[in-house]
Amino acid sequence: MPSAYRHMNERWVKEQQERSEMVKSRLIVWRKQGTIVRLDRPTRLGRARSLGYKAKQGYVVARIKTGRGPREKPRPRMGRKPRSMGVTKYTPQKSRRWIAEERTARKYPNLRVLNSYWVGSDHKWVWHEVIMVDPDHPVIYNDPEINWICDPVQKGRESRGLTSAGKRSRGLRKKGRGAEKIRPSLGAKGNVGK
Repeated sequence: MPSAYRHMNERWVKEQQERSEMVKSRLIVWRKQGTIVRLDRPTRLGRARSLGYKAKQGYVVARIKTGRGPREKPRPRMGRKPRSMGVTKYTPQKSRRWIAEERTARKYPNLRVLNSYWVGSDHKWVWHEVIMVDPDHPVIYNDPEINWICDPVQKGRESRGLTSAGKRSRGLRKKGRGAEKIRPSLGAKGNVGK
């Protein structure tokens, strides 16, 4: 990564840790906006560029807001043992970032998810920005660096855990001893992957 983008990332992290006034005012504005907002340009340019974003036609960036904390599930109306209610500690096996990618893909079904990154959080919400690509755009399918995403096999890649967030949640970043039961999928080898 070029030094300029590295410097931008380091400065961003430092601002978030210090909780500066600019960060607070930004979150106040974001809270009042909708769940998924299409952007003209990424908020974290250095991070977006390192994940494949380019300021050219065919690239789309959207910011999405997801809730924090455990997943809420309605309490069953019929009798159960407290243990069998399945209401508390009902945490999803996916990361918030992976869930954000899936929701954004449902909002924009004609685009393909390239990658995503964290941009902010408060006590109630987490915001991610998702980089998407239009596979039917001439600029995209004529660019040899990105036209791999136009292949039909890349359809729904966020739903199959093929993005960076999905692979991380599936445990595919592990290598060597202890990673034998993870591949090819979490459901393989007797569902003992996770």
